[in-house]
Amino acid sequence: MARVRIALPDRFPFSTTIPLLISHINYGHHLDNAQLLGLVSEARVRFLQSMGYTELDVDGLGIIVADAALQYRSEAFHGETMRVEMAADDFHDFGCDLVWRMSDEASGREVARGKTGVVFFNYVERRKAAVPEGFRRRFPAA
Repeated sequence: MARVRIALPDRFPFSTTIPLLISHINYGHHLDNAQLLGLVSEARVRFLQSMGYTELDVDGLGIIVADAALQYRSEAFHGETMRVEMAADDFHDFGCDLVWRMSDEASGREVARGKTGVVFFNYVERRKAAVPEGFRRRFPAA
C-alpha cells in the first residue's frame, strides 16, 4: 500500500494553540491517534469561528466531513502546546479540503499534517450543496 503524503500550502491564514491534556495521551505516553482527529476538529471549529461561521452555518449551509488523511511527523507529549495551522484548498463544486499542520509551539517541531475533506450540506433539504461564494472568495489562491 502506498504511503500517505500530504502537500502543504505555502501559507496558512489561520492558526490556534491547543494544550495537550493527559486525556490526549495513550499507553505509549504520546499523542493518541484518535485524539489527534479530535484536536483537528477543535481547530476546524476555531477556524470557522474566526470567519464568523459555525459548522452548521457557513453562509446558510452546514458542512460535513467527507474524508480525512493524516501523516505523523513526530511524537507529541502531555503538557506540550500544539500550534494548529489551517487553510482551505482544492475547491470543487460541493466542497474543499481543509489542510492543516500541527507543530509543538515551543520548539516548532512538526508533529502531524493532514487534510479534512468537507462537503457543504443543506440540512433542510438533506442534500449536498454548492460551496457558498462568500466562503470561496476568502481563499483566492485556492
